[in-house]
Amino acid sequence: MNKKSRKSESEALKFKWVVLTALSVIGTGTIFYHYFMPLKWLDALYFSVITITTVGYGDIHPTNDITKIFTIFYVLIGVGIIAASLNIIVRTAAQRRIEKQKSKRKK
Repeated sequence: MNKKSRKSESEALKFKWVVLTALSVIGTGTIFYHYFMPLKWLDALYFSVITITTVGYGDIHPTNDITKIFTIFYVLIGVGIIAASLNIIVRTAAQRRIEKQKSKRKK
């Protein structure tokens, strides 16, 4: 196995873990908000996504102490997960573009 294929396998593995982590965090938030706010499943998913992406429309908001505390940590963890996901996606796309340009130059 050459260096290039090991690197792309490593990037693919990182991407899979980041996506799995992001989905887990969104799922955890959805379950929590469904039971503790309480929201319908779709509303809980919606609130989880707008919270983790820091959009925060304000139409739904935490109303008691436990949901406020959870939301504080949820945002801190979620922003990191979203940033890591975007970082890997952009880096992977840029690397592929660079590799295509290199292969065109060799031809």
